[in-house]
Amino acid sequence: MNSVNVAIAWCLAWGHERQPQFDITVLQQMREALNQNNTKEVPEAVKAIVQQVEEFQSIKDDDDFPQTLDELKEKYSNLWNQTTKIGLVYGGATKVKNYVFESAKIQEIRGASGLLDRINQIDLKAFFNDDYQPEYNPNLYKAQCIDIRTWLNENFHEDFKLSEVLIPELIIYSTGGNILAFCPAAYVHDLADAIEKRYTHETLTANSCAVGDTFRLLEIRFGLLKENIEDTPWLEWYHKNYQKPIIQAYFGYPKDEKERLEVFTIRKSFNEITTKLAVLFNKRRSGNDIPGRKTTRRYPPMLETHPYLVRDGEENRSAILQVDKLARETYFSEPSVRKYLFGDRAKDGDPKEPQWYLDSQLQWRRGIVESWVNRFNEFLDENPTYKTKYYAGVKPRDVKTAQTLTHVSNASKGFLGYIYADGNNMGGYIQKIRRPEKHKEFSRDIDLATRYAVYQALAENLHPHILKHLNDEESELENGDLIHPFEIITIGGDDIFIVVPANKTLEISQMIAERFEEILLDKIKLVEIQPQIKEEKRISGNYKLKFDKPFKPNEIHRYQPSKAAPSECKLSTSIGVLITAFNTPIYYAEDLIEQLLKTAKDRAKKLKKVGYHGGTIDFITLKSVTMIASTVKDFRAEALTVNTSPTLKLYAAPYTIHELGGLIKSIAALKKAKFPKSQLYQIRSLLERGKHTAILNYRYFRVRLKQGKSELKNDFEKAWCTPKNENNGGNLAPWMYDDGSLEDDKSGYPLFETIWRDMIDIYEFVEEVENEVSENLPAEVES
Repeated sequence: MNSVNVAIAWCLAWGHERQPQFDITVLQQMREALNQNNTKEVPEAVKAIVQQVEEFQSIKDDDDFPQTLDELKEKYSNLWNQTTKIGLVYGGATKVKNYVFESAKIQEIRGASGLLDRINQIDLKAFFNDDYQPEYNPNLYKAQCIDIRTWLNENFHEDFKLSEVLIPELIIYSTGGNILAFCPAAYVHDLADAIEKRYTHETLTANSCAVGDTFRLLEIRFGLLKENIEDTPWLEWYHKNYQKPIIQAYFGYPKDEKERLEVFTIRKSFNEITTKLAVLFNKRRSGNDIPGRKTTRRYPPMLETHPYLVRDGEENRSAILQVDKLARETYFSEPSVRKYLFGDRAKDGDPKEPQWYLDSQLQWRRGIVESWVNRFNEFLDENPTYKTKYYAGVKPRDVKTAQTLTHVSNASKGFLGYIYADGNNMGGYIQKIRRPEKHKEFSRDIDLATRYAVYQALAENLHPHILKHLNDEESELENGDLIHPFEIITIGGDDIFIVVPANKTLEISQMIAERFEEILLDKIKLVEIQPQIKEEKRISGNYKLKFDKPFKPNEIHRYQPSKAAPSECKLSTSIGVLITAFNTPIYYAEDLIEQLLKTAKDRAKKLKKVGYHGGTIDFITLKSVTMIASTVKDFRAEALTVNTSPTLKLYAAPYTIHELGGLIKSIAALKKAKFPKSQLYQIRSLLERGKHTAILNYRYFRVRLKQGKSELKNDFEKAWCTPKNENNGGNLAPWMYDDGSLEDDKSGYPLFETIWRDMIDIYEFVEEVENEVSENLPAEVES
């Protein structure tokens, strides 16, 4: 049996009361026998329950869907009569960005993100006796997980210790900041309360929410059923009422009877249960009471304050601690000191709290913290090829973790690249998952694809960097120290937020988007050396697209559409990229990059209409423009759009993955052609004077080049600027024609757009490959 069915058997065998209907040892023997696929060793008392679960497990997705309730009753009479309900709980952190980016200091941001990550992936799993075991040290978290269960049992021990009620198989997924898990019906609200309380106990101010409900066994497979099952609206009812607006809002808009059957069977499944929990989740998050819950979320966490008390300087909360042993005198509130301590441990890996904190006699302890650099090194140990490429002769023990964004930017002349990625079509895909085990498989696959896409992109494009010309009084590192030139703020579920040197930002972004799809398609092996203590790391699901329409690259890509491959993966990722100076406030950078991600996702939605399911990337650079007072969308509309006839758009972002690769190649062509920088900027300044003026000046400068003409013609003009009509032999360079075929609002179309300004903005942040490795290595290694 798979773990989901073990979980269902455990809940049914426990029963609907707080005390188990069988002795706890009987349940444990049953669980052990089922995990070994040895049903003969199942205790006699629970064999009837196991047989029911086996019958439940045998139900297929499509072939066995009953057309009527009478057929459902006849086919599964044994399951129909099962009255013991099964609990299901969903919860996690909410308003995550408000908590993580509350402070402007990277160490506290790192700590806030890491603390939420630890609660989701270690603390909540420890509730279920599922101890986190890193490959390099399986016992690292053992003592900490025991402490977590001790806390759980001290707070939730009415009738039965909660940790004894829960087993690892109950967890469906616990990634991306959320958890979905089964549990015995009587303990649904206890578990939901424990999840919320753990977040508040550890963070004090982070918002969280958890809800639960109970369901009958048949509902796990066939969706929500009425208390009197015979009263449940079924397929015949749907065929009669499918045109009513409220029914269409729930089931969708099918075209014919075949589609009606498909949408009904998809909805009437485990998917309908998770939808109900999502509605309850939003209800409770909004402050409404949930029947049966003893606790309320009507009021957010609040700390007492007073106008004459000293504030912490960051969050304006009452300070409880004054520390003068750091680089500068610091006042901490209790939430901020926890973020700082957690970020400090993630930075240096020192398990002992600093002495100034121990002297304060505060009781909270940060526990074990596994930094992202450690996890990255685990990946490198599993993949010797990537390890050799990344370190390139440098000893791993000599490389330190970057402590500030100044250190990361040191690898690119003081400029950083913020990369914020989020999955496309995740919600639509999840809505079609009909079984809990498929939810579990999907969650695990997405987590693997996201993490390993980032790891591979970092290992392929970065190398340990030697700090040079560092002038930072607060830095504990010195010139000449080797550092990992990146900062991973979070990787969770399908979300990514990382900071890298500006000169490698676009290449890393492009590779993350590419590898995410390739990993899901199982084209890339995740690890060369499989871990010994855990399951094999590979993708389990099938995410390959079925092509039902002809591929028309000319409607999708603006760069060499004939050389673009069709989308193969059902899922992809959109990315927002901000390139800016190291001293740009991080809260401002986070706001801009979130806007860029949104425009990238909007582009992906439009391209999906013409058959493109791949990733999109939007970027902006603030090298010359120090601040954007309005939104990115308004800035582009007002400053980078010329409302002439035809309309001229002085930018071309967002880009598809294929187009971004072409943009990088076109910049390389400009560099190879040694196009004079003064003329690059002059052509840019002439763009807004009109289409013909820009074309004339570009051709004038191009014909005067002494070298690189062919590269510029092939990699820029022919690659980007050919007319839509293939029979037209003209040349629009530096413009591209957009007829507005992807837009719902056709006002302002057709128009002409150009990549020239985008190329100039990132010109200095795209490096030539030659001698890239040797420039970052110590002299003795290079020699």
